[in-house]
Amino acid sequence: MTKSNFTRRGLMKTGAGAGAGLALPTIFTGAVWADAHSGFTNAPQGDSVTLGFNVPQSGPYADEGMDELRAFELAVEHLNGGGDGGMMQTFSSKTLEGNGIMGKKVNFVTGDTQTKSDAARASAKSMIEKDGAIMISGGSSSGVAVAVQSLCQEAGVIFMAGLTHSNDTTGKDKKANGFRHFFNAYMSAAALAPVLSKLYGDDRNAYHLTADYTWGWTQQASIQAATEALGWKTVNNVLTPLASTDFSSYIAPVLNSGADVLVLNHYGGNMVNSLTNAVQFGLREKQVNGKNFEIVVPLYSELMAKGAGQNIKGIVGSQNWDWKLGDEGTAAFVKSFGTKYGFPPSQAAHTCYAQTLLYADAVNRAGSFNPCAVGEALAGFEFDGLGNGPTLYRADDHQCFKDVLVVKGAENPEDEFHLVEIVEVTPVDQVTYAPDHEMFAGGELGACNPGA
Repeated sequence: MTKSNFTRRGLMKTGAGAGAGLALPTIFTGAVWADAHSGFTNAPQGDSVTLGFNVPQSGPYADEGMDELRAFELAVEHLNGGGDGGMMQTFSSKTLEGNGIMGKKVNFVTGDTQTKSDAARASAKSMIEKDGAIMISGGSSSGVAVAVQSLCQEAGVIFMAGLTHSNDTTGKDKKANGFRHFFNAYMSAAALAPVLSKLYGDDRNAYHLTADYTWGWTQQASIQAATEALGWKTVNNVLTPLASTDFSSYIAPVLNSGADVLVLNHYGGNMVNSLTNAVQFGLREKQVNGKNFEIVVPLYSELMAKGAGQNIKGIVGSQNWDWKLGDEGTAAFVKSFGTKYGFPPSQAAHTCYAQTLLYADAVNRAGSFNPCAVGEALAGFEFDGLGNGPTLYRADDHQCFKDVLVVKGAENPEDEFHLVEIVEVTPVDQVTYAPDHEMFAGGELGACNPGA
């Protein structure tokens, strides 16, 4: 396993945000959402507690979703005392002892978001209303995450976001009941831009293809701003539907655009297909403006690299985490996951596993399942041992701040699990921004809703 040597930087805690709550479209009745005696939604009455895991089991992000589900199942196993305990052993907080959450056995229910916001809301609503889920997690689409986070805010349950990378999740659409461990588009751009400048120079003309929803928009805006600040020019930005499978008609115009870099703001199956089409059109063999033509994928994963095959070689991007990191938390998680499933976990699996442990620990530290008590325990929480080094759950916006990985496709991978190489571990201070940064403006965290 490759070890990465780097210096950890200090994390500065900022003050808690405040603001008025926003009205939401779906209406819930008090009888459904709150127990008159407990004062909060789905308060556990017996010796068990139910969590809801809402993942894309179909649609363009299904591969990520299935790995998330594996991680959720492993986290529940560890919380209930099964297996080797995984990152419970390395987590800096020591409240998790394998006896469930606050002594209650953890049960879980699952749903299929279909990588669609409406389907995800319906699935989450059913898990809360019919199954008594007290916390919802999951997702691989930021559109799904934003929709489900709003629903959880209104329902009075905690939303521990899974894989969601849009700035908006903890920006204009942030909610007091929502928390994100995964990094965001701004952080990817802040980590990537200096590396791109070093590799490809400052005199570049970039053509963007962008998934037409909240993640794509904020990813494109972030990478454009960061690269233009170094001297790059943006030739064009073309939006592509999330349901697209053939990107040939979008790739063809790039050939005569004068661009010498193609930025694919695509994820999951979209990225696999668009990168494949770009290679088929011969872009990687072209020279434009006296320079070798380059392709950049700002966010990708080991799962996507596997789908892209040979085409991923040399492609630069960013990740939230990689199983080849050398810290003890990563090693513990990789061992547990590999023992159970026979292969290493993805970054999607890692963030969902971490979120489940973080929720359980917050309940234990708060001494209550009340979402407002749990939220208070998470806001401003500083921790270590979950695979990313020292991390802060910032109180202002419920965004985690930690180091970011810059990666590229390996030129000569030893096997299908080593398709991605870590180029650089970008320290947290390089990707940290003010809570009122313009890319995150427009929304208020609001007040916690316990559902009563």
